[in-house]
Amino acid sequence: MINFNKHVAIGIIGAGTMGTGIAQVAATFGHRVVIFDQQKEQLNRSHENLTNVINRLVNKQKIDQRDGENILSRVTFTNSINDLASMGLIIEAIVEDLEVKKELFANLEDLVNENCFLATNTSSLSITSIAAACRIPQRVIGLHFFNPPPLMPLVEIVPGILTGSSVKEVLFNLMKEWGKVPVVAKDTPGFIVNKVARSFYGEALRIYEEGIADIPRIDYAMKRIGKFRMGPFELMDLIGNDVNYKVTETVFREFYYDQRYKPSITQKRYVEAGLYGRKSGKGFYDYTELQNAQLDELEPDSKLDSMIFERIIVMLINEAADTLMYNIASKEDIDLAMLNGVNYPKGLFKWADELGLDFVASRLSDLYEMYHEDRYRTSPIIAKMAKTNEKFYPNAKDF
Repeated sequence: MINFNKHVAIGIIGAGTMGTGIAQVAATFGHRVVIFDQQKEQLNRSHENLTNVINRLVNKQKIDQRDGENILSRVTFTNSINDLASMGLIIEAIVEDLEVKKELFANLEDLVNENCFLATNTSSLSITSIAAACRIPQRVIGLHFFNPPPLMPLVEIVPGILTGSSVKEVLFNLMKEWGKVPVVAKDTPGFIVNKVARSFYGEALRIYEEGIADIPRIDYAMKRIGKFRMGPFELMDLIGNDVNYKVTETVFREFYYDQRYKPSITQKRYVEAGLYGRKSGKGFYDYTELQNAQLDELEPDSKLDSMIFERIIVMLINEAADTLMYNIASKEDIDLAMLNGVNYPKGLFKWADELGLDFVASRLSDLYEMYHEDRYRTSPIIAKMAKTNEKFYPNAKDF
């Protein structure tokens, strides 16, 4: 099996934001990097964007001039896929289309040597399905970086059913060498972050659709009480309503229409109207004006704010607990993922311990009694631990 030292060349397929960002990380840590894209215009933009980023880092004295020049010198751009033939690791970061990815990976096998690892940056598609298109599925794995890759520390490492254990171990160690926080997730829809975080968006949308509170109030409550950096509607606008809705739709379908992941008609209509958020100028907020003005003008409403926060946080904890119950990831990796992938102020299991599992179970029971919907079913782990007064971290003051 290949030894992933700094002499191993890294191929990146896709010269968009994610591909360029991953290339920057790899080049920063000493690898020669080749970025491939069929579109010359996209390659030119990638080159320009990477150069601008490195120059800004130099100007801000984050790196010195020589380091900046060395990073840029390690990255080359090509529209010929044959230039990837000698790579030791290829990371694909193209459109989220399963059939397109499968065709690409099948073609790559005819190009690279048998020791080359093949990784996909997919955020929610099946790694096993992509690997099934290959003659050597053991070398195919998911490496899910978060946007922007140079700044976001989390990388979800997702082995498929046939992925070799050594591939997982080698890339886990490589990500640590790159200064990342790697977590291992089972090959399930949404992996860790995009599965667990559905509740943050979905329950906020549900509260709004029921007329319990308006959008600024919901965001205000989550920021004031929960200390989240961004409210759910602000974050959906940042991600893009089109992207966020598509992930929700995919997770809902892939989990056989489990009601816990049901998409919102409200968000669907925003997507249809082209109200994607920041990138389109308007979403849940109007970005042609000062988007935080509405939040700044709000006054605390202790009862309403607490209800909003409690309803969303117990749904997040419940989803995290189910993720643990089905062995998708360890409790430590789930907390690390939410802290480092979406900047939650606390790990959800640590939060559950602070609130008390009896409180979490009680609030979930209240929601189920009110709605009698399967989306509010209590995770068996929560129910059991509440009865026995257990904690997720019984021997730890902090995580």
